[in-house]
Amino acid sequence: MKAVVLAAGQGTRLRPLTEDKPKALVEVDGRPILSHCFDRLLELDVDELLVVVGYKKEKLIEYYGDTYDGVPITYAHQREPNGLAHALLTVEDHVDDDFVLMLGDNIFDANLADVVNRQREDRADAAFLVEEVPYEEASRYGVCDTNDYGEIVEVIEKPDEPPTNLVMTGFYTFTPAIFHACHLVQPSDREEYELSEAIDLLIQSGRTIDAIRMDGWRIDVGYPEDRDEAEERLEDGFEVESEDPTATAE
Repeated sequence: MKAVVLAAGQGTRLRPLTEDKPKALVEVDGRPILSHCFDRLLELDVDELLVVVGYKKEKLIEYYGDTYDGVPITYAHQREPNGLAHALLTVEDHVDDDFVLMLGDNIFDANLADVVNRQREDRADAAFLVEEVPYEEASRYGVCDTNDYGEIVEVIEKPDEPPTNLVMTGFYTFTPAIFHACHLVQPSDREEYELSEAIDLLIQSGRTIDAIRMDGWRIDVGYPEDRDEAEERLEDGFEVESEDPTATAE
C-alpha cells in the first residue's frame, strides 16, 4: 500500500520557524515533523511515500532525497496552495489502489494500524482515525457526524458551530474513488478545494466510510505551542527509533 503525505504548507502560524523552511522541516524533539510522519507510516509496511510539496520544496527534497529508510519517495508539486483536495489530485497518476493519506503536520502515537486493517478487510470504501476534542476546539478541524454503525455520514470543515466534537485527525485510508470526488469539488468560502467536500461527495454517492476512534494521542503542529506540547509528549512517551537521512556514523 502506498502512503500519500501532504507537506506543501507554508506554516504561516509557525513563523518565525518557517521563514526559511517548509513547515514539514520544523523540528520537533530534534527531528523534522515529516520524519516523525514517515516513521509512523513505515510501521505500516507502506511500499512507497508520495509526498506533496510546495513552499520551499527544494529544501525538503534536498533533505530527504529519493528514499527514507529504504522506502522510495516520489514527490508531487502543488503549485498553488488551493486546498487539500487540490493537493491530493497532484498524486492521482501515481495511485491505482487503496492508499493511506496523512497530513504532514501531525505527530502521532496512536492506533494507525487499526485504520489500515479496516481498509484491508474490504468492509468500507474509506476509514478515518477520529477523536473527540473539547467543543470549543472542534471548529479548528473537520468535524464528523456518525450513525449508529460508526459510519461517517457528514463532514463539515471548520464550522463556526460544530454539530459534534468528533473530528478528523489527519489520518485516512481511501480507494482511488476519492480522486473522482476531488475533481468535482467547487471552491469553498475560503477559496480552497476542501477535502471534506470531496468526502461528502463520496458519502452522497453511497460509499461507506468507517470512523475508527483514536487510541493514543496526536498533536496538530499548527502553532509554536503545539510543537512544545509534542516535544513534551515524545519525551515522556513512545517514539520509534529510526535512521535519519542526515545522520552520520560515529
